[in-house]
Amino acid sequence: MDRLNRRAFLKAVGLTAAGIALPVCRSVSSVSAAEGQKRPPNFIIIFIDDMGYADVGCFGAEGYQTPNIDRMAAEGTRFTDFYAASSVCTPSRAALMTGCYPQRVGLPQVLGPKAQIGISDSERTIAQVVKPLGYATACFGKWHLGHLPQFLPTHHGFDEYFGLPYSNDMWPKHPEAPKNYPDLPLVEGDRTITLNPDQTQLTTWYTEHAVRFIEKNKDRPFFLYVPHSMVHVPLHVSDKFKGKSKKGLFGDVVMEVDWSVGQILDTLRRLNLDKDTMVLFCSDNGPWLSYGEHAGSAKPLREGKSTSFDGGQREPTIFWWPGHIPAGKVCREPATTMDMLPTIAGRAGAKLPDHKIDGKDIWPLLSGQSGAKSPHEAFFYYNGWALQAVRSGKWKLHFPHAYNTLNGRPGGKGGIPAKYEQAKIDLALFDLEADISEQHNVADQHPDVVKRLQQLADAMREDLGDGARKMPGTGRRPPGKA
Repeated sequence: MDRLNRRAFLKAVGLTAAGIALPVCRSVSSVSAAEGQKRPPNFIIIFIDDMGYADVGCFGAEGYQTPNIDRMAAEGTRFTDFYAASSVCTPSRAALMTGCYPQRVGLPQVLGPKAQIGISDSERTIAQVVKPLGYATACFGKWHLGHLPQFLPTHHGFDEYFGLPYSNDMWPKHPEAPKNYPDLPLVEGDRTITLNPDQTQLTTWYTEHAVRFIEKNKDRPFFLYVPHSMVHVPLHVSDKFKGKSKKGLFGDVVMEVDWSVGQILDTLRRLNLDKDTMVLFCSDNGPWLSYGEHAGSAKPLREGKSTSFDGGQREPTIFWWPGHIPAGKVCREPATTMDMLPTIAGRAGAKLPDHKIDGKDIWPLLSGQSGAKSPHEAFFYYNGWALQAVRSGKWKLHFPHAYNTLNGRPGGKGGIPAKYEQAKIDLALFDLEADISEQHNVADQHPDVVKRLQQLADAMREDLGDGARKMPGTGRRPPGKA
């Protein structure tokens, strides 16, 4: 990245050239909300798998271009402090769909092909929240909330589904444990249509389904969920983008994802639906760093997937809705994927679920209301059942826990991962505005902050428990069972 572009990038994400945080952006110019709509707005969520914080151009990617995602950012608002609710696949998706911490809905860990649990019938997905208002609903991509028919999207509010029921590496070609996995099903509706599909076509297939769905439902409100299988390993790309980047196969794959975003946004523009449609671009968790050249980058954040450092859960995020969400703005207020269900419900005029959810309506942040702040007093970082960290404002407190790290070593090559080491962090407080990389423990200098965050954590432990302290919590609900 040249000097001028690097300076612009650092300014955009709220950092000085020395890596010091600029003052938090608290407000942007006000725009009209969804008032006066002739029909309820449409909603599209584009959810990338294992994409790191610095894996698209407007967040600092190098070696390839993402012009469509960058245009989306120029026409919309980028969130620099937007979090997935987990650093791994299943719990992250459970949180997005239900508006709840995954521990609340009984799905805190990754589900494999032999799992006998999934999303419960008692939970309400975003699709189920808007469907009573006449919305058409579809999911095209990776689901990963249970592979048995009763757990699939068409049984949880979606009219249409096409994609993989779990991660694309859970198949007989797994680089380390091929005998652990059965053939990988490609599912349409709740029926397997083929096994071990040509993964070079997955991004294209999902995109084609998305475009057709928009065209078919242009005259009614719709909710479209596109959870891409890429950039999760094994990486696959079509001939359209093979060898196109300067960063090998990973760059090629990101460029194809960018093409997919462009196809969806261009379809909205062509059908004059752009001013009627809110689009979110985000990722489910950070990069799988052990895969090295087949993984992305979370820089300047620390660590990546499967950890409770921000590299595992802080995602490159863009909201786009011309005429309703400010163009070219940056928001540094903390928000989370769990906020999507209540935010969408608020714009659609839908009823929220009767049970407790953890997400908040972040429309004041999205619409650029003056002085808008995060509605969250705290955000909690769980790993499985264990509470490992809590953020409140600019402060993040880690509780003692072990984590995976490469400890400065390079990752693997050719799709073969390097081995992680186990490291441990003790009680540590970080000022994320001054220390975005979580390097300088300032707990001794701010005992009052430590005490306040510990109290917030104790209250959450009463609600959702803490496996590290063998606390079950009172607010957990069971998953669905076969």
